[in-house]
Amino acid sequence: MIKKSPSIKRAKDRLARLSLASATAISIVTTIAIVFVLGTEAWGFFAMPEVSVADFLFGTKWSPLLGNEKHFGIWPLICGTLLVTAVAASIAIPCGVVTAIFLAEYAPSSIRNILKPVLEILAGVPSVVYGFFALTVITPMIQTMIPGVDIYNALSAGIAVGIMCIPIVTSMSEDAIQSVPDTLREGSFALGGTKLDTSIKVVFPAALSGVVSSCLLSIARAVGETMIVALAAGNLAQLTLNPGNQVQTMTAYMVQIFLGDTDAIGVEYKSSYAVAATLFVMTLLLTWIGHSLSRKYKEVYS
Repeated sequence: MIKKSPSIKRAKDRLARLSLASATAISIVTTIAIVFVLGTEAWGFFAMPEVSVADFLFGTKWSPLLGNEKHFGIWPLICGTLLVTAVAASIAIPCGVVTAIFLAEYAPSSIRNILKPVLEILAGVPSVVYGFFALTVITPMIQTMIPGVDIYNALSAGIAVGIMCIPIVTSMSEDAIQSVPDTLREGSFALGGTKLDTSIKVVFPAALSGVVSSCLLSIARAVGETMIVALAAGNLAQLTLNPGNQVQTMTAYMVQIFLGDTDAIGVEYKSSYAVAATLFVMTLLLTWIGHSLSRKYKEVYS
């Protein structure tokens, strides 16, 4: 057996540390660059004479493309984004968590070997396909059941986004459930607990940290979704709680601006960076909430 010299081992260790440090540095530099660009461009937007910070933060009308009657109240876009996200979360979280519990605790290997590839296929479908599916399949089905629903609406877009987010919740929740030690299950069975009692009252609370993280990650994914809402939700920014109405999300507005004929130095173009900065703050807040909840409910087993 040929032994490697200590110098070769040290060189490999240094190379590995250098590679890991480089990857970390790239992530940090990229994040800093994104924050810098968004901050700089958003500052340029608020520095324009026709823009009011108070109107942006507290205004209830968003119409930056209507000639001289421009309004920059961000709340209609936030309302549309949250409405689609709420519908998506109501679909993805229950379905994803129940599926994860079934796969981890109940499903035999033969069924698991079928369901796992199906979920991976859902995760690999391009979002533009979900958008066309929402527009051509989900919306007509909803209109037959609920009269008066717009062709473009938050409900069909939210359902499509929710279906897209199910694999995220299922995969991460299943990993969290499977990481629970078998000793907890055996203790529950020894005390007379049924399979359902063990799954719901013992295993699920023990895996709550990972499950909550998966749910918040899916919500963050729904907030940042672009193509589905751009195709199915519409382009009418309005304050509404009715998911059957047409709405415009923050990402859909950015698509509208960057694909349109707006001036690259105009207030309309600059407004997209202010919207992007707001979206960045929202996702950052969700990440912080997820990290806090994960630390609060984290269980450590020896």
